[in-house]
Amino acid sequence: MKIGIDGRCLQNGKNTGVEEYTRGLILQLLKNNNKDRFVVFLNAFNQIRADFGWLEKNRRVEIKKFSFPNKLFNLCIWFLNWPKIDRIIGGVDYFISPNFHFTSLSLDCKQILTVHDLSFERMPETFSFKRRVWHFLINPRKMVRRADKIWSVSESTAQDLISNYKIKKEKIKVNYPLFDFNFYNKKNGFKEKQIIRDKYKLPEKFILFLGTIEPRKNISGLIAGFESFKKRNFGAKDFKLVIAGERGWLWELIIQKAEKSSVADDIIFTGFVNEKDKSILYSLARVFIYPSFYEGFGFPPLEAMASGIPTVASNCSSMPEILGDGAILINPYKPFEICLAIENLLKNKQVYDYYSKKGRKQAELVNDKEREFMVKY
Repeated sequence: MKIGIDGRCLQNGKNTGVEEYTRGLILQLLKNNNKDRFVVFLNAFNQIRADFGWLEKNRRVEIKKFSFPNKLFNLCIWFLNWPKIDRIIGGVDYFISPNFHFTSLSLDCKQILTVHDLSFERMPETFSFKRRVWHFLINPRKMVRRADKIWSVSESTAQDLISNYKIKKEKIKVNYPLFDFNFYNKKNGFKEKQIIRDKYKLPEKFILFLGTIEPRKNISGLIAGFESFKKRNFGAKDFKLVIAGERGWLWELIIQKAEKSSVADDIIFTGFVNEKDKSILYSLARVFIYPSFYEGFGFPPLEAMASGIPTVASNCSSMPEILGDGAILINPYKPFEICLAIENLLKNKQVYDYYSKKGRKQAELVNDKEREFMVKY
């Protein structure tokens, strides 16, 4: 069987959840389907930044690179429903779309579409006008109805598809994204840790957030919770809040919130964190906080738990499903709960050790569930 895969989400070489999912999915497909051939579709008018050496060496994978101007290519698909991607890559039996994108396929080509979340439906106010227009043009509702099968990254997202788009449950298969449990669950040496501490200018004691700097991640609520923690605990004056990750929509307002905070001197923004540095960064933190308003899956808290770092996360969307009882779950709309969770962990060694061990076990359990998924077209 010949399988097409949309690889456009991999082209920028970023560490987004969609990119991590797509990379893991392709590796899983290659491992579990040794008789199939795969064609990866790429398109960029300018030079592609990402390195595809990990795929080019595989004899069962053919990478088809095109250089159509993206805006023109998307407009042609939107207005003319052309060109048919399955045809220009040489014809395929199935075409796998790892995320929403402008896609036109022949009627006889079956499509499998991965849906990560419906945040643009559930929380449109957390998206820029440009992104809202993009979602309007891409028409996710039409895409999920056209798809022959849908892979959802969580039960939470599956339920959103059923309730928002009236998709039949039988059409949806829950497929947890792969994450490298062993990469995060490893011991790092003192020298390795010191290199990362110096690279990102990290303090000795800190509470960590890692993710895109944007409103949906509720970083303003995190800052408010950290302020309360510092005011109530004079013995915690050495603790800092480290906010790591690249800048997203409205990042300026979040930076301003931090700069105007009463504990501004104790808030550090590191900027982008390289993928290979993440496991050591987690291991250096005392507590990890992820108070996002909505997540289809949520890699960072799971990664932190795999690292053995006690984790605090939101009690909504997919978080309870993925994190189980391995993390302290809080109401993201009540910043004071963040304060209480930090206090509970740092003042009670028994509680701290419990969530360190329980979190690691939960992450390993999720990892096992991911590997149970066998791809069937």
